[in-house]
Amino acid sequence: MVEYEIESGIATLTINDPERRNPMSTDTMEALARHMDGAVSDPDVRVIVFTGAGDKAFSAGGDLSGGFVDDPVGLHHRRGMLARLFRAMWRGGKPTIARVNGHALAGGFGLAVACDITICVDDAKLGVPEIDVGLWPMMITTALTRCMSEKAALELMMTGRLITPHEAHQLGAVSRVIGRSELDRVTSETASTLAEKSQAAVRLGRDAFFSVARADVDTALDRLQGGLTAIAATDDAAEGVRAFLEKRKPEWSDS
Repeated sequence: MVEYEIESGIATLTINDPERRNPMSTDTMEALARHMDGAVSDPDVRVIVFTGAGDKAFSAGGDLSGGFVDDPVGLHHRRGMLARLFRAMWRGGKPTIARVNGHALAGGFGLAVACDITICVDDAKLGVPEIDVGLWPMMITTALTRCMSEKAALELMMTGRLITPHEAHQLGAVSRVIGRSELDRVTSETASTLAEKSQAAVRLGRDAFFSVARADVDTALDRLQGGLTAIAATDDAAEGVRAFLEKRKPEWSDS
């Protein structure tokens, strides 16, 4: 249910079940996590894009038809695949983009906002409606609270109401809202821009960004000072400064 392609340093993971609106079944989450691990370990991959097949849904969330509540103990471990996926996304050192081509609900919304950059078509429906079927968006709580206020996230979780991409943008959950005709161009340009950057700088910068997101001021400043020293010591930093002074394009070694 997940297609994996690599082109020009960009890995694209596509949830491919458009007739059912690309549900996040346990098999799908396992495949996403496996491919994400492969992309992180592949030196040829510089950027990772998540999307859904078709033009109706990025992902409508968990697959409730597959014994979702019939065997909670047996499914507990397999549901942990989403946690494994999030850990790989946030700790893998490579930028991620969500190409949100349609509705993103429940776990699908969580996956979209878990990406570093979320590009969303303007006619999508977004939200976490699990409460309406007696459930709660447990696994994606961390993804939501990393990008929007706790108060905003809790209101969406408790009411289950759906929001527009423009409201999601105001809340901080979506990076860009665009017309459907622009989706492929904007996603491709964004991914290509990221792929051209020094991967050493991206890796160290992302790690520093996430490490201070919830830290107190003193801890954050100490970590960032150390991060600046580390990034300034890279070969790419030296090359970048030389290229700037010589008025030429840098040639990154990614080290």
